[in-house]
Amino acid sequence: MGGPADRARQTLTEAPADLLLDRLAAELARSYGVTSTQLYQVDYRLSVLLPLGAGESITGPGHPAWRCFDHQEPIVAERTGWFPVGMRGERRGVLRVEPVPDDPDAIRELDTIATVLGHELSAVTASTDIYLTARRSRRLTLAAEMQWELLPGRSRIRPSFSLAGQLEPAYAVRGDSFDWSDDGRRLWLSVVNGSGEGVAASMLTSLATHALRNARRAELGLADQAALADQAIYALHRGGQHLSALLLELDLASGAMTVVDAGSPRLVRLRDGAVSEQVLEKQFPLGMFEGTDYREQQFQLRRGDRLFVVSDGVVDATAQRIRYGETALDRFLRRTGPMEPLDAVRSLIGDLRAFVAGDLVDDAVVVCLDWLGPQP
Repeated sequence: MGGPADRARQTLTEAPADLLLDRLAAELARSYGVTSTQLYQVDYRLSVLLPLGAGESITGPGHPAWRCFDHQEPIVAERTGWFPVGMRGERRGVLRVEPVPDDPDAIRELDTIATVLGHELSAVTASTDIYLTARRSRRLTLAAEMQWELLPGRSRIRPSFSLAGQLEPAYAVRGDSFDWSDDGRRLWLSVVNGSGEGVAASMLTSLATHALRNARRAELGLADQAALADQAIYALHRGGQHLSALLLELDLASGAMTVVDAGSPRLVRLRDGAVSEQVLEKQFPLGMFEGTDYREQQFQLRRGDRLFVVSDGVVDATAQRIRYGETALDRFLRRTGPMEPLDAVRSLIGDLRAFVAGDLVDDAVVVCLDWLGPQP
């Protein structure tokens, strides 16, 4: 067997799904003299780091654990090491190790091990509930459980793009959702502004999401993807229920964007510090009428452009009869320029929570996409 990092990797690969952290802790004790190993996962609101098992949660933004999570780099403070846990841009949480070896090579190895842990957590999540359960600071509603299970993740990073999204109220979201996929040449993104209440809203969004995925995986164009989802919803509800959606396809080499706007959420572009709304041709929501003929339109992104997709729950958030509105939204989006997409999304949701002094009442979805330009 190879060095300590290789042994830790094999330990994680061979460990039972429910014992990843226990087996890793034993291996780190043998290889690095570590006496305490703990995993902290970020909760659904992106507001607290929760320990796996017993321990205190971490909320303070200045804490080393949050600095590690925010900057995605190891933080060592008083012989305690914090290492980001995630995979392919999806931030899962942080790994706490103490005492951390006073050796730069060991710190780099522990950083690699934390990333391997992130991949293994993703691999085993479908077969055990213990990691999902530990990520909750409160109980999810049934509708929210269904919505979170639909998501492809909360963030994604590739050389040519960076992407993140968030649902609110995180523990009680009903119909708003997003989905994405990429094949190295193109990125597909859909954002749904759901309608209805409770489980009924979640079921409608689930039907639309699966219909869009089915059409996308059949390699249909955007207009046909929208038409198939429209037909699936209309066939079941005969126009009694419908929902708004925005479908996007980005050519990662050229920045050419193809769009279908089915009564969609708002699409906003941040370019060179200036915010502008991308004007789209509004078409009928999915499922409103039988046999709707959807049309595609195109526009061009420049290297470094940032797009935000926000549902009406964002601009219509209300506190003391005052609406958050487009002006406040645009002003805040300008401030997100230096932030990574997940941090930008999290900051906007935090600003909304501060505005309403608590959790949002209506559903809201925020998605942020950076096109970084063509890559080799």
